[in-house]
Amino acid sequence: VQLQASGGGLVQPGDSLRLSCAASGGTFSTYNMGWFRQAPGKEREFVAVINWTGGRIYYTDSVKGRFTISRDNAKNTVYLQMNSLKPEDTAVYYCAADRKGMGVSTSRGEYDYWGQGTLVTVSS
Repeated sequence: VQLQASGGGLVQPGDSLRLSCAASGGTFSTYNMGWFRQAPGKEREFVAVINWTGGRIYYTDSVKGRFTISRDNAKNTVYLQMNSLKPEDTAVYYCAADRKGMGVSTSRGEYDYWGQGTLVTVSS
């Protein structure tokens, strides 16, 4: 399975971005999909997850109300809509796939496949 993340860039505080993650080589529609991020000098942290049906979604507290995760199984793609961006959202964002398709997880260790990351920089 290959995951290709895209959509990052340099934006100002308060702006929006939409990240995309396209999957190939596997059965995307059966995977739970997550987004993680890693800021400079920090560990990679959980951001959001959506289960394989799209019916279960979970966010880390710092992005609730600002970020929205969604998926299009017909396009093998998961999205992360990020609104009201803050400087503390600056990080490399990674998508990841959990092929087990069981309960949604916030733990990096539960994910089997990772994308290469896309850089989001929020700065004035």
